[in-house]
Amino acid sequence: MSEVFTLRGPVKKDRPALVQHAVTRKSLSGAELGSVDLEPTFFGVTPNMAVMHQVVKAQLAAKRSGTQSTKTRKEVRGGGRKPFNQKGTGGARQGTIRAPHYPGGGIALGPKPRSYEQKTPKKMIRLALYSALSDRASMERVAIVDSFDAWSEPKTKEAITSLAALGLAGKILIVLGRNDATAIRSFRNLMNVKTIDAGELNAYDVLDCDWLLFTDATLPSAKVIA
Repeated sequence: MSEVFTLRGPVKKDRPALVQHAVTRKSLSGAELGSVDLEPTFFGVTPNMAVMHQVVKAQLAAKRSGTQSTKTRKEVRGGGRKPFNQKGTGGARQGTIRAPHYPGGGIALGPKPRSYEQKTPKKMIRLALYSALSDRASMERVAIVDSFDAWSEPKTKEAITSLAALGLAGKILIVLGRNDATAIRSFRNLMNVKTIDAGELNAYDVLDCDWLLFTDATLPSAKVIA
């Protein structure tokens, strides 16, 4: 009996369905202004832990200055004269007292200035950001305020009062626009608050906070982030 074999291509793994999350929109005084549906493309994906780990690791590596340096035997001052005769001493021959095995000598295989930057594909960076946003949305740690236009001048006291009215505690990441200069100056003296421009939002800063606070203008949507 003959057997019939069929050729099959690689089976593509089905992607999990996007999850829809909703957040209550509030004013600076804490009054509820309705509900907002978060864009599932950014807040409803299944977090990819491996990609987030790799991207965050690359971000931390890029922050390293890489300026550490040690002197080799040719960079250490002195040691130009042969310490003793080649023969007749009974010891091993030596050419300089600045060799690595001498006290005060150069360092063998020591660190030198270098760059720790890691090249990461743009798709991985984008997926890591979406995974981080989705993780915070699943934990119900995303808040939305209408705007900060009500503040005519920067005041740290008003910033503290608004955060308390919104029910935000712990480490807070506030995503602001370029026109929110007053809000930036109001929050900059708070140790538990970090402000970031909407165009600079990244996975590390999202994962490093307990709460995300957006405004109507900075909330990611399909039209804002592609």
